[in-house]
Amino acid sequence: MRAVVQERYGTGGVWRVGELPVPEPGPGEVLVRVAAAALDRGTWHLMAGLPLAVRPAVGLRAPRVRVPGRDLAGDVVAVGPGVDGFGPGDRVFGTTPSGSLAEYAVAPADRLAHAPDGCGPELAAAVPVSGQTAWQAVHRVGRVTQASSVLVLGASGGVGTFAVQIARAAGATVTAVCRTGSVGLVRSLGATDVVDRTTTDVFGLDRRFDVVLDIGGTPSAARLCSVLAPGGTAVLVGGERPDARLTGGYGRLLRAAALSPFLRGRRLAVLVADENAADLAALRGLVEAGELTPVIDRTVGLDDADAAIERLAAGRARGKIVVRVAGPSAPDTAGTGASGRPGVS
Repeated sequence: MRAVVQERYGTGGVWRVGELPVPEPGPGEVLVRVAAAALDRGTWHLMAGLPLAVRPAVGLRAPRVRVPGRDLAGDVVAVGPGVDGFGPGDRVFGTTPSGSLAEYAVAPADRLAHAPDGCGPELAAAVPVSGQTAWQAVHRVGRVTQASSVLVLGASGGVGTFAVQIARAAGATVTAVCRTGSVGLVRSLGATDVVDRTTTDVFGLDRRFDVVLDIGGTPSAARLCSVLAPGGTAVLVGGERPDARLTGGYGRLLRAAALSPFLRGRRLAVLVADENAADLAALRGLVEAGELTPVIDRTVGLDDADAAIERLAAGRARGKIVVRVAGPSAPDTAGTGASGRPGVS
């Protein structure tokens, strides 16, 4: 099978397309013919081996998993012993720890769900990692209700575009923060109010929110608390510190978690997302109900995945970058409006 292969760490140019044996499913696993995969920030960190603190878990000198990628959508080819609920020919979406940028991938059955009806593989592949992260930030940690006022920082990225829609589906009032070029896109997702961060500092507006979703941001704990209403929660979803090669953004997360017990009437919570079939099923329901539409920044072929991950790392992607795996390499379809949302490029 054709697959993207990585044999060393690096911030670019370390992925190549090669030939690997088709894997076989073991107990509790499903073999999927991958129609489409998607890229996320975590995949870039695993490619780069950064921050250095993660290397004991993923490989000290080189990645233990040679095929990158986690999101996938495709058709079941075979199932391993002990798998119920899936059979050959089923359309599925979900995640795999063994790499999705390949024509075939093995995934644990408990990280898969049946794909949404009426949703093509490219849209379905965009959902699992970022969609589940957003779902858990909104519902599990943020505990958003119909009465909640929610602030989404980083609203135009992969997780942010899902978070805005999921919070709106819960009935919340959503204020979203993004760059100038993404204001129209984010407004189309249902945000009640959109703040252009290039011209306006949301922390200086003297507004308070029940829940703040800080997605990959850098605000200090004090700044986050300054916009929280009494009893409010700030959910920290990752973070980036390119200058901190050892710990990256984890230092800020650890400081926030340590400070939270000492706050009066407010909470700082660090999201540690997990991947599971139940959340995938909930996301499938929102997609089928028309309340959640994945935003696709662009779709590329397997041979162009290396350049696409660099675009994501540079912060230029709005929504998700999808890799079409099945069949010949796909041309770049940036700006074709695959998400059905205006302003996607």
